[in-house]
Amino acid sequence: MPYEPVLLARINKPDSPKLEGYRADGGYSTFERALVDLKPEQVVAQVKDSGLRGRGGAGFPCGLKWTFLPKDHPGPIYLCVNADESEPCTYNNRILMEKDPHQVLEGVMLACYAIKSRKAFFYVRYEYGDAFRTLTAAVNELYAAGLLGENILGSGFNLDIVLHRGAGAYICGEETGLIESLEGKRAWPRIKPPFPAIEGAFRKPTIVNNVETLACVTQVMKRGIDWFKSLGVPPDPKNPRDAGSYGPKLYTIAGHVNEPKCVELPMGITITDLIEQHGGGVWKGRKAKAANPGGLSMGFVRADEFHMPLDFNGPGRFQCLGLGTAAVTVIDDQTSMVDVLHNTCQFFAHESCGQCTPCREGTGWMEKITDRLRRGQGRKEDLDILIDVADRIGIMPGTTICGLADGAGWPVKTAIRKFREEFEGAIKSGEKSKYAKTLRVVGAH
Repeated sequence: MPYEPVLLARINKPDSPKLEGYRADGGYSTFERALVDLKPEQVVAQVKDSGLRGRGGAGFPCGLKWTFLPKDHPGPIYLCVNADESEPCTYNNRILMEKDPHQVLEGVMLACYAIKSRKAFFYVRYEYGDAFRTLTAAVNELYAAGLLGENILGSGFNLDIVLHRGAGAYICGEETGLIESLEGKRAWPRIKPPFPAIEGAFRKPTIVNNVETLACVTQVMKRGIDWFKSLGVPPDPKNPRDAGSYGPKLYTIAGHVNEPKCVELPMGITITDLIEQHGGGVWKGRKAKAANPGGLSMGFVRADEFHMPLDFNGPGRFQCLGLGTAAVTVIDDQTSMVDVLHNTCQFFAHESCGQCTPCREGTGWMEKITDRLRRGQGRKEDLDILIDVADRIGIMPGTTICGLADGAGWPVKTAIRKFREEFEGAIKSGEKSKYAKTLRVVGAH
Protein backbone atom coordinates (compact mmCIF):
# COMPACT_ATOMS: atom_id res chain seq x y z
CA MET A 1 0.00 0.00 0.00
CA PRO A 2 1.57 3.33 -1.03
CA TYR A 3 2.44 5.82 1.69
CA GLU A 4 0.12 8.82 1.91
CA PRO A 5 2.05 12.04 2.65
CA VAL A 6 1.25 14.04 5.75
CA LEU A 7 3.88 16.77 5.89
CA LEU A 8 3.46 17.44 2.16
CA ALA A 9 -0.27 16.70 1.99
CA ARG A 10 -1.27 20.30 1.26
CA ILE A 11 1.55 21.64 -0.91
CA ASN A 12 -0.28 21.29 -4.24
CA LYS A 13 -3.43 23.06 -3.12
CA PRO A 14 -3.85 26.53 -4.66
CA ASP A 15 -4.50 28.11 -1.24
CA SER A 16 -1.85 26.09 0.63
CA PRO A 17 0.05 29.13 2.00
CA LYS A 18 -3.10 30.91 3.19
CA LEU A 19 -4.57 30.87 6.69
CA GLU A 20 -8.08 30.40 5.31
CA GLY A 21 -7.08 27.27 3.41
CA TYR A 22 -5.12 25.87 6.34
CA ARG A 23 -7.98 26.37 8.77
CA ALA A 24 -10.39 24.79 6.31
CA ASP A 25 -8.24 21.66 6.58
CA GLY A 26 -8.39 21.70 10.38
CA GLY A 27 -5.36 23.90 10.89
CA TYR A 28 -4.71 25.40 14.34
CA SER A 29 -7.39 23.23 15.95
CA THR A 30 -4.56 21.22 17.55
CA PHE A 31 -3.02 24.38 18.97
CA GLU A 32 -6.39 25.58 20.23
CA ARG A 33 -7.02 22.21 21.88
CA ALA A 34 -3.61 22.31 23.56
CA LEU A 35 -4.32 25.76 25.01
CA VAL A 36 -7.58 24.53 26.55
CA ASP A 37 -6.96 20.90 27.46
CA LEU A 38 -3.23 20.42 27.94
CA LYS A 39 -0.61 21.80 30.29
CA PRO A 40 2.77 22.70 28.80
CA GLU A 41 4.33 19.70 30.54
CA GLN A 42 1.87 17.38 28.80
CA VAL A 43 2.86 18.72 25.37
CA VAL A 44 6.53 18.17 26.22
CA ALA A 45 5.76 14.63 27.39
CA GLN A 46 3.84 13.75 24.22
CA VAL A 47 6.61 14.98 21.94
CA LYS A 48 9.23 13.22 24.06
CA ASP A 49 7.33 9.93 24.15
CA SER A 50 6.78 10.03 20.37
CA GLY A 51 10.50 9.51 19.79
CA LEU A 52 10.67 12.50 17.41
CA ARG A 53 14.31 13.24 16.62
CA GLY A 54 15.53 16.50 15.16
CA ARG A 55 15.40 16.62 11.37
CA GLY A 56 18.12 19.25 11.00
CA GLY A 57 21.07 16.85 10.91
CA ALA A 58 22.12 15.69 14.37
CA GLY A 59 19.00 13.66 15.10
CA PHE A 60 18.83 14.63 18.79
CA PRO A 61 15.52 13.73 20.50
CA CYS A 62 13.31 16.84 20.30
CA GLY A 63 11.27 16.41 23.48
CA LEU A 64 14.36 15.52 25.49
CA LYS A 65 16.02 18.74 24.36
CA TRP A 66 13.01 20.68 25.63
CA THR A 67 13.47 19.17 29.12
CA PHE A 68 16.97 20.65 29.38
CA LEU A 69 15.54 24.11 30.09
CA PRO A 70 16.00 25.25 33.69
CA LYS A 71 13.02 24.43 35.89
CA ASP A 72 10.91 27.39 37.06
CA HIS A 73 13.01 29.91 35.15
CA PRO A 74 11.48 33.41 35.41
CA GLY A 75 12.09 34.01 31.71
CA PRO A 76 12.30 35.09 29.09
CA ILE A 77 12.73 31.77 27.30
CA TYR A 78 13.21 31.81 23.55
CA LEU A 79 12.59 29.46 20.65
CA CYS A 80 14.85 29.84 17.62
CA VAL A 81 13.60 28.26 14.41
CA ASN A 82 16.55 27.16 12.31
CA ALA A 83 15.57 27.77 8.69
CA ASP A 84 19.13 28.46 7.52
CA GLU A 85 18.98 25.52 5.12
CA SER A 86 22.39 25.73 3.45
CA GLU A 87 23.53 22.09 3.15
CA PRO A 88 24.14 21.49 -0.57
CA CYS A 89 21.24 19.86 -2.44
CA THR A 90 18.91 20.20 0.56
CA TYR A 91 15.57 21.93 0.01
CA ASN A 92 12.95 20.20 2.18
CA ASN A 93 12.60 23.14 4.59
CA ARG A 94 12.16 25.54 1.69
CA ILE A 95 9.20 23.56 0.35
CA LEU A 96 7.48 23.57 3.74
CA MET A 97 8.01 27.31 4.21
CA GLU A 98 6.87 28.25 0.72
CA LYS A 99 3.98 25.81 0.30
CA ASP A 100 2.60 25.16 3.80
CA PRO A 101 3.95 27.80 6.20
CA HIS A 102 1.07 27.50 8.65
CA GLN A 103 1.86 23.85 9.37
CA VAL A 104 5.33 24.96 10.46
CA LEU A 105 4.00 27.97 12.36
CA GLU A 106 1.51 25.80 14.26
CA GLY A 107 4.46 23.65 15.31
CA VAL A 108 6.29 26.80 16.42
CA MET A 109 3.28 27.85 18.50
CA LEU A 110 2.90 24.41 20.07
CA ALA A 111 6.60 24.32 20.90
CA CYS A 112 6.49 27.80 22.45
CA TYR A 113 3.50 26.81 24.56
CA ALA A 114 5.31 23.67 25.68
CA ILE A 115 8.53 25.40 26.72
CA LYS A 116 6.73 28.49 28.09
CA SER A 117 8.29 30.80 25.56
CA ARG A 118 6.68 34.13 24.72
CA LYS A 119 8.88 34.93 21.74
CA ALA A 120 10.12 32.91 18.78
CA PHE A 121 12.83 34.01 16.37
CA PHE A 122 12.38 32.49 12.92
CA TYR A 123 15.84 32.60 11.29
CA VAL A 124 15.47 32.22 7.50
CA ARG A 125 18.35 31.66 5.10
CA TYR A 126 19.04 34.92 3.27
CA GLU A 127 18.80 33.33 -0.18
CA TYR A 128 15.24 32.12 0.53
CA GLY A 129 13.45 35.27 -0.57
CA ASP A 130 10.19 33.56 -1.55
CA ALA A 131 10.07 31.64 1.72
CA PHE A 132 10.66 34.80 3.73
CA ARG A 133 7.89 36.68 1.92
CA THR A 134 5.46 33.75 2.30
CA LEU A 135 6.22 33.46 6.02
CA THR A 136 5.82 37.21 6.49
CA ALA A 137 2.35 37.07 4.95
CA ALA A 138 1.42 34.05 7.08
CA VAL A 139 2.59 35.65 10.32
CA ASN A 140 0.66 38.81 9.51
CA GLU A 141 -2.45 36.69 8.96
CA LEU A 142 -2.02 35.13 12.40
CA TYR A 143 -1.79 38.51 14.11
CA ALA A 144 -4.86 39.73 12.26
CA ALA A 145 -6.79 36.62 13.32
CA GLY A 146 -5.81 36.96 16.99
CA LEU A 147 -3.70 33.79 16.94
CA LEU A 148 -0.53 35.71 17.80
CA GLY A 149 0.04 38.55 20.21
CA GLU A 150 -1.47 39.12 23.65
CA ASN A 151 -3.92 36.76 25.37
CA ILE A 152 -4.33 34.40 22.42
CA LEU A 153 -7.93 33.10 22.21
CA GLY A 154 -8.54 34.34 25.74
CA SER A 155 -6.14 31.73 27.16
CA GLY A 156 -3.73 34.13 28.82
CA PHE A 157 -0.93 32.85 26.59
CA ASN A 158 1.12 35.52 24.81
CA LEU A 159 3.36 34.87 21.82
CA ASP A 160 5.23 36.93 19.24
CA ILE A 161 7.06 35.52 16.22
CA VAL A 162 9.91 37.59 14.82
CA LEU A 163 11.18 36.81 11.32
CA HIS A 164 14.89 37.36 10.74
CA ARG A 165 16.81 36.98 7.48
CA GLY A 166 20.16 35.23 7.81
CA ALA A 167 23.61 36.42 6.89
CA GLY A 168 24.13 34.30 3.78
CA ALA A 169 26.56 31.90 5.44
CA TYR A 170 26.55 28.11 5.89
CA ILE A 171 27.90 28.49 9.43
CA CYS A 172 24.67 30.25 10.50
CA GLY A 173 22.99 26.83 10.44
CA GLU A 174 25.03 25.79 13.49
CA GLU A 175 22.77 26.60 16.40
CA THR A 176 25.14 28.83 18.36
CA GLY A 177 26.40 30.47 15.17
CA LEU A 178 22.76 31.20 14.37
CA ILE A 179 22.28 32.74 17.82
CA GLU A 180 25.38 34.91 17.44
CA SER A 181 24.15 36.11 14.04
CA LEU A 182 20.69 36.76 15.46
CA GLU A 183 22.29 38.98 18.10
CA GLY A 184 23.95 41.03 15.36
CA LYS A 185 27.44 39.60 15.75
CA ARG A 186 29.75 37.61 13.51
CA ALA A 187 28.36 34.07 13.29
CA TRP A 188 31.16 32.37 15.21
CA PRO A 189 29.88 29.27 17.02
CA ARG A 190 30.15 29.36 20.80
CA ILE A 191 32.10 27.00 23.00
CA LYS A 192 29.71 24.61 24.78
CA PRO A 193 28.86 24.29 27.64
CA PRO A 194 26.87 26.31 28.43
CA PHE A 195 24.42 24.88 25.92
CA PRO A 196 21.68 27.10 24.46
CA ALA A 197 19.03 25.54 26.72
CA ILE A 198 20.86 27.14 29.64
CA GLU A 199 22.35 30.23 28.00
CA GLY A 200 21.29 30.89 24.41
CA ALA A 201 19.91 33.94 22.60
CA PHE A 202 20.65 37.13 24.52
CA ARG A 203 22.06 34.89 27.27
CA LYS A 204 18.62 33.48 28.07
CA PRO A 205 17.47 29.83 27.93
CA THR A 206 16.83 28.97 24.29
CA ILE A 207 15.63 25.99 22.29
CA VAL A 208 16.73 25.67 18.66
CA ASN A 209 14.61 23.44 16.41
CA ASN A 210 14.58 23.17 12.64
CA VAL A 211 11.62 23.67 10.31
CA GLU A 212 10.85 20.04 9.49
CA THR A 213 11.09 19.08 13.17
CA LEU A 214 8.47 21.66 14.06
CA ALA A 215 6.18 20.51 11.24
CA CYS A 216 6.48 17.03 12.78
CA VAL A 217 5.52 18.50 16.19
CA THR A 218 2.26 19.66 14.61
CA GLN A 219 1.55 16.15 13.34
CA VAL A 220 2.59 14.39 16.57
CA MET A 221 0.20 16.55 18.57
CA LYS A 222 -2.55 16.19 15.96
CA ARG A 223 -2.30 12.46 15.24
CA GLY A 224 -0.77 11.06 18.40
CA ILE A 225 2.18 8.99 19.55
CA ASP A 226 0.92 5.66 18.21
CA TRP A 227 0.55 7.05 14.70
CA PHE A 228 4.04 8.55 14.75
CA LYS A 229 5.66 5.37 16.04
CA SER A 230 3.81 3.27 13.46
CA LEU A 231 6.12 4.79 10.83
CA GLY A 232 9.84 4.40 10.46
CA VAL A 233 12.33 2.10 12.15
CA PRO A 234 12.38 0.99 15.83
CA PRO A 235 15.65 1.01 17.80
CA ASP A 236 18.27 -1.56 16.90
CA PRO A 237 18.38 -4.00 19.86
CA LYS A 238 22.08 -4.58 19.16
CA ASN A 239 22.86 -0.88 19.45
CA PRO A 240 22.03 0.59 22.88
CA ARG A 241 22.73 4.10 21.56
CA ASP A 242 20.08 3.87 18.82
CA ALA A 243 16.94 5.77 19.84
CA GLY A 244 15.00 4.63 16.79
CA SER A 245 14.04 6.50 13.64
CA TYR A 246 10.30 7.06 13.95
CA GLY A 247 7.91 9.07 11.82
CA PRO A 248 7.81 10.50 8.30
CA LYS A 249 10.85 12.09 6.68
CA LEU A 250 11.33 14.48 3.79
CA TYR A 251 14.00 13.20 1.40
CA THR A 252 15.42 15.33 -1.38
CA ILE A 253 16.86 13.67 -4.49
CA ALA A 254 19.32 15.65 -6.60
CA GLY A 255 22.30 15.20 -8.86
CA HIS A 256 22.31 12.78 -11.78
CA VAL A 257 18.74 11.52 -11.66
CA ASN A 258 15.91 11.94 -14.13
CA GLU A 259 13.45 13.46 -11.64
CA PRO A 260 15.02 15.60 -8.89
CA LYS A 261 12.39 16.18 -6.22
CA CYS A 262 11.43 16.24 -2.55
CA VAL A 263 9.43 13.24 -1.36
CA GLU A 264 7.91 12.27 1.97
CA LEU A 265 8.33 8.67 3.12
CA PRO A 266 8.58 6.69 6.35
CA MET A 267 12.17 6.63 7.56
CA GLY A 268 14.25 3.66 6.46
CA ILE A 269 13.91 3.61 2.66
CA THR A 270 17.10 2.55 0.85
CA ILE A 271 19.06 4.74 -1.55
CA THR A 272 18.31 2.29 -4.35
CA ASP A 273 14.56 2.48 -3.82
CA LEU A 274 14.67 6.26 -3.50
CA ILE A 275 16.49 6.59 -6.84
CA GLU A 276 14.52 3.99 -8.78
CA GLN A 277 11.03 4.45 -7.34
CA HIS A 278 11.01 8.21 -6.81
CA GLY A 279 13.92 9.75 -8.72
CA GLY A 280 13.16 8.14 -12.07
CA GLY A 281 16.51 6.33 -12.14
CA VAL A 282 19.96 7.61 -13.10
CA TRP A 283 19.88 10.09 -15.96
CA LYS A 284 20.97 9.58 -19.59
CA GLY A 285 20.84 5.80 -19.28
CA ARG A 286 23.98 5.80 -17.16
CA LYS A 287 24.79 3.92 -13.97
CA ALA A 288 25.40 5.40 -10.53
CA LYS A 289 28.89 5.51 -9.12
CA ALA A 290 28.37 7.20 -5.76
CA ALA A 291 25.96 9.20 -3.65
CA ASN A 292 25.71 11.33 -0.53
CA PRO A 293 23.12 9.95 1.91
CA GLY A 294 22.28 13.30 3.50
CA GLY A 295 24.18 16.27 2.17
CA LEU A 296 27.87 16.67 1.29
CA SER A 297 28.97 16.71 4.92
CA MET A 298 27.83 13.13 5.50
CA GLY A 299 30.39 11.62 3.12
CA PHE A 300 30.10 9.29 0.14
CA VAL A 301 28.88 5.76 -0.46
CA ARG A 302 29.59 3.51 -3.45
CA ALA A 303 26.86 2.15 -5.70
CA ASP A 304 27.27 -1.29 -4.12
CA GLU A 305 26.29 0.30 -0.79
CA PHE A 306 22.99 1.71 -2.03
CA HIS A 307 21.10 -0.88 0.02
CA MET A 308 21.83 1.42 2.97
CA PRO A 309 18.65 2.29 4.93
CA LEU A 310 18.17 6.03 5.19
CA ASP A 311 17.44 6.25 8.89
CA PHE A 312 19.45 7.71 11.74
CA ASN A 313 21.37 4.47 12.31
CA GLY A 314 21.95 3.24 8.74
CA PRO A 315 24.58 5.59 7.24
CA GLY A 316 26.92 5.14 10.21
CA ARG A 317 27.21 1.44 9.36
CA PHE A 318 28.70 2.47 5.99
CA GLN A 319 31.34 4.85 7.44
CA CYS A 320 29.21 7.97 6.86
CA LEU A 321 28.81 10.70 9.44
CA GLY A 322 25.03 10.22 9.70
CA LEU A 323 21.71 10.77 7.97
CA GLY A 324 22.16 14.54 8.01
CA THR A 325 19.41 16.32 6.12
CA ALA A 326 18.46 13.21 4.10
CA ALA A 327 19.43 15.02 0.90
CA VAL A 328 20.59 12.30 -1.48
CA THR A 329 22.88 13.52 -4.28
CA VAL A 330 23.57 10.93 -6.99
CA ILE A 331 26.83 10.88 -9.00
CA ASP A 332 26.91 8.97 -12.29
CA ASP A 333 29.67 6.68 -13.57
CA GLN A 334 30.98 9.23 -16.05
CA THR A 335 31.76 11.84 -13.43
CA SER A 336 35.24 12.13 -11.93
CA MET A 337 35.41 11.74 -8.16
CA VAL A 338 38.47 14.01 -8.29
CA ASP A 339 36.26 16.81 -9.59
CA VAL A 340 33.50 15.99 -7.11
CA LEU A 341 35.91 16.07 -4.17
CA HIS A 342 37.53 19.33 -5.26
CA ASN A 343 34.12 20.97 -5.58
CA THR A 344 33.24 19.70 -2.11
CA CYS A 345 36.48 20.94 -0.54
CA GLN A 346 36.09 24.32 -2.23
CA PHE A 347 32.66 24.70 -0.63
CA PHE A 348 33.80 23.92 2.91
CA ALA A 349 36.95 26.05 2.66
CA HIS A 350 34.79 28.98 1.58
CA GLU A 351 32.22 28.43 4.34
CA SER A 352 34.58 27.86 7.28
CA CYS A 353 34.16 30.81 9.63
CA GLY A 354 37.89 30.80 10.42
CA GLN A 355 37.53 30.87 14.20
CA CYS A 356 39.27 27.52 14.80
CA THR A 357 42.76 27.08 13.33
CA PRO A 358 42.40 23.35 12.42
CA CYS A 359 39.24 24.06 10.40
CA ARG A 360 40.45 27.31 8.86
CA GLU A 361 43.79 25.86 7.78
CA GLY A 362 42.66 22.26 7.23
CA THR A 363 39.80 23.06 4.86
CA GLY A 364 42.06 25.43 2.95
CA TRP A 365 44.80 22.85 2.54
CA MET A 366 42.34 20.17 1.45
CA GLU A 367 41.03 22.51 -1.22
CA LYS A 368 44.57 23.32 -2.43
CA ILE A 369 45.58 19.66 -2.61
CA THR A 370 42.43 18.56 -4.44
CA ASP A 371 42.90 21.46 -6.85
CA ARG A 372 46.41 20.16 -7.55
CA LEU A 373 44.98 16.69 -8.18
CA ARG A 374 42.46 17.91 -10.74
CA ARG A 375 45.18 19.88 -12.53
CA GLY A 376 47.13 16.68 -13.12
CA GLN A 377 49.89 17.67 -10.71
CA GLY A 378 49.00 15.36 -7.83
CA ARG A 379 51.34 13.04 -5.95
CA LYS A 380 50.48 9.66 -4.48
CA GLU A 381 51.31 10.86 -0.97
CA ASP A 382 48.67 13.59 -1.36
CA LEU A 383 45.94 11.02 -0.74
CA ASP A 384 47.33 10.02 2.64
CA ILE A 385 47.88 13.67 3.56
CA LEU A 386 44.25 14.43 2.74
CA ILE A 387 43.01 11.54 4.90
CA ASP A 388 45.32 12.57 7.74
CA VAL A 389 44.04 16.17 7.68
CA ALA A 390 40.42 14.98 7.47
CA ASP A 391 40.89 12.67 10.45
CA ARG A 392 42.46 15.40 12.60
CA ILE A 393 39.91 18.23 12.30
CA GLY A 394 36.51 18.52 13.94
CA ILE A 395 34.60 18.05 17.18
CA MET A 396 35.14 14.29 17.17
CA PRO A 397 38.94 14.45 17.48
CA GLY A 398 38.36 17.45 19.76
CA THR A 399 40.06 20.17 17.75
CA THR A 400 37.23 22.56 16.84
CA ILE A 401 34.25 24.28 18.45
CA CYS A 402 31.59 23.19 15.95
CA GLY A 403 31.00 20.34 13.52
CA LEU A 404 31.75 22.10 10.24
CA ALA A 405 35.24 20.59 10.18
CA ASP A 406 33.81 17.09 10.68
CA GLY A 407 31.46 17.77 7.78
CA ALA A 408 34.41 18.93 5.67
CA GLY A 409 36.54 15.93 6.57
CA TRP A 410 34.03 13.12 6.12
CA PRO A 411 33.55 13.46 2.34
CA VAL A 412 37.33 13.59 1.89
CA LYS A 413 38.14 10.40 3.78
CA THR A 414 35.15 8.44 2.47
CA ALA A 415 35.84 9.49 -1.14
CA ILE A 416 39.50 8.51 -1.01
CA ARG A 417 39.04 5.31 0.97
CA LYS A 418 36.17 4.08 -1.21
CA PHE A 419 37.49 5.29 -4.58
CA ARG A 420 41.23 5.15 -4.02
CA GLU A 421 41.93 3.34 -7.30
CA GLU A 422 40.29 6.15 -9.24
CA PHE A 423 42.33 8.80 -7.41
CA GLU A 424 45.57 6.86 -7.90
CA GLY A 425 44.75 6.38 -11.57
CA ALA A 426 44.20 10.11 -12.01
CA ILE A 427 47.54 10.85 -10.35
CA LYS A 428 49.36 8.28 -12.49
CA SER A 429 47.86 9.54 -15.75
CA GLY A 430 48.66 13.18 -14.98
CA GLU A 431 45.66 14.25 -17.01
CA LYS A 432 44.10 17.60 -16.24
CA SER A 433 40.37 17.64 -15.49
CA LYS A 434 38.26 19.19 -18.21
CA TYR A 435 36.94 21.54 -15.50
CA ALA A 436 40.42 22.70 -14.46
CA LYS A 437 40.56 25.92 -16.48
CA THR A 438 43.51 28.27 -16.55
CA LEU A 439 41.54 30.80 -14.52
CA ARG A 440 42.26 30.74 -10.82
CA VAL A 441 39.55 29.83 -8.35
CA VAL A 442 39.27 31.02 -4.78
CA GLY A 443 42.10 29.54 -2.72
CA ALA A 444 43.69 27.58 -5.60
CA HIS A 445 47.37 27.64 -6.49
